[in-house]
Amino acid sequence: MPKDTVVKPVNVTCTAPVNIAVVKYWGKRNEGLILPINSSLSVTLHQDQLKTTTTVASCRSFQEDRIWLNGKEEDINHPRLQSCLREIRRLARKRRNDGDSSVDVGCLSHKVHICSVNNFPTAAGLASSAAGFACLVYTLAKVYGVDGELSGIARQGSGSACRSMYGGFVQWIMGEREDGKDSVAQQVEPESHWPDLRVLVLVASAERKPVGSTAGMQTSVETSSLLKHRAESVVPDRMKQMIEAVHKKDFATFAELTMRDSNQFHATCLDTFPPIFYLNTVSRHVISLVHQYNRHYGEARVAYTFDAGPNAVIYTLQQHVAEFLQVVRLVFPPDNNNGKTFLTGLQVEPVEISEELKNAICLEPMPKGISYIISTQAGPGPRVLEDPGQHLLGPDGLPKPDA
Repeated sequence: MPKDTVVKPVNVTCTAPVNIAVVKYWGKRNEGLILPINSSLSVTLHQDQLKTTTTVASCRSFQEDRIWLNGKEEDINHPRLQSCLREIRRLARKRRNDGDSSVDVGCLSHKVHICSVNNFPTAAGLASSAAGFACLVYTLAKVYGVDGELSGIARQGSGSACRSMYGGFVQWIMGEREDGKDSVAQQVEPESHWPDLRVLVLVASAERKPVGSTAGMQTSVETSSLLKHRAESVVPDRMKQMIEAVHKKDFATFAELTMRDSNQFHATCLDTFPPIFYLNTVSRHVISLVHQYNRHYGEARVAYTFDAGPNAVIYTLQQHVAEFLQVVRLVFPPDNNNGKTFLTGLQVEPVEISEELKNAICLEPMPKGISYIISTQAGPGPRVLEDPGQHLLGPDGLPKPDA
């Protein structure tokens, strides 16, 4: 083919955030549609620190759909990937058939190449699938000219991905319909609502978790009576209380509900048969540290939560971040020889901690227990990157060398 007639792909690149639930989703009533047995609520973390970046290229010269994740080509025929692709394409065709001339007819028949990278450990309990599928759906929607309610499509990739379609504080309404049309995410408050709320991700392990979330929650639904009690009798009221605490910026209530919900989630994992252990010795040390710190002050100044992995996510307020970080350094002395910065993200000026506080923390130091800490805050939902230099795919539709 002559050089001047080479067809170049159309590229769209977007980013999407991680979200960390404070009322957990665990258990599905419909595996195929990913419909949950309870509603949930999360905080969207800022993309300056944690994000997935995805480029989708569409071109008539592509022979097949292909996908690369974190530098490795993966199977595009994975059922959840296919669900998202199929649904976005269906909506695009529907819009075109309904007379919407903004939908590119040619694009509907083109294959796509997808390249996606995370700037954080994948599958280590840091909600990588949530950010990944939210970014995929958002980017595909931009390529095909689809807008409107997209969280229900993201949900079909990974349940919690629906919450990453919005910034700030987001609830995933479980819904009641069999077809799942009412199981969608909804923003409770934007990221600007609670400006002094801060988040610290204490990375205890970047390894892949031993039991994946999908397999884990399926076993829990089948074997845990505590999970059934939690979904039916605990979560409905807890959701109301949590939403009210967010609206009022009531940190004491927010903190207690967050910790109680995390504890109960992991209790259901232990009640699963055979039991599932996501927390490790470092995780339990963090839990003890938080309670001792709060007890010293006679109030909840920090709160922990753990998803399906050992990494702790700490919620606190701006005025307590510096001191609590010093306490973490005291209990988990960093490895200064590994060449990695112990604190990344939002920078925090070190402070001195009192002898009284040191004496109140009755824990044996655990050197190297925490690999590093990500300091962040609530942030916005998915966004488009306008700079062509940020595309992960080159003019040939293949990943760039550094993607």
